[in-house]
Amino acid sequence: MENNMVFKYETPLIEGIIKQRKSQFTIDVIIDNEVIRCHCPTTGRIGNIDLSGIPCLLSKSDNPKRKTPYTVEAVSLDLPESKEKSWIGINQNAANRYVENALVKGLFVDMVSGYDTVLREQVLGISKLDFLVENIYIEVKMPLLSIQLPYPKHIKTKKVGKFSSTERFIKHINELAGSLLSNHRAILLVCFIYDNPGFKVEVRSTGSDFVESEVQKCISKGIEIWQVNFSISKDGVRLQKYFEITHNFMKKG
Repeated sequence: MENNMVFKYETPLIEGIIKQRKSQFTIDVIIDNEVIRCHCPTTGRIGNIDLSGIPCLLSKSDNPKRKTPYTVEAVSLDLPESKEKSWIGINQNAANRYVENALVKGLFVDMVSGYDTVLREQVLGISKLDFLVENIYIEVKMPLLSIQLPYPKHIKTKKVGKFSSTERFIKHINELAGSLLSNHRAILLVCFIYDNPGFKVEVRSTGSDFVESEVQKCISKGIEIWQVNFSISKDGVRLQKYFEITHNFMKKG
């Protein structure tokens, strides 16, 4: 895919090794033999991975007032000494920026095409949805609760409980479905900053039967569910592939 760079870092990311996750918002990282407290851009868990001892990529802020000058942008399941690492992006705050850049560059031509405007954060009913592309609403979700890749033997895992915070997701997909009363299309775009082979919801939430019924109801009304895979490296983020995954989206886990 030519010209698939969607975001280029002004300064290349640097590599470190995670010492431990201190809180929802902070991760201690070893950078040049010094332990530095860094910002964690996702408040939720990152799969069931024990992050201690795994490699990460970090961006550095120019803001001198920040208490945590570095942000952890990605982690790797490869050994720290591996020269060629694959990275898993974890910055959920940046996902919409990557999607917006790809939309502006016209890189999703098989999903949406022939548009002139890309609008951010559009109010629809009681929700604020991420994008309005001409008359198509697009809501972006970046799941990190399950990392759907095979884990190497050296990766340590932690026991995790069921996920219970599904209200916002249900509200957004119902607003998307409701937009079809006046619009022809509505898209839930499931975003990954790694090569997820084909996402399916692993239903481990409390009230999972209700979540599944709501998703299937919205699909029957006509919402489309697409997946996009980006890749992240020290120099930037690239579009890997995107495809529709409406069918068989839910699976029992």
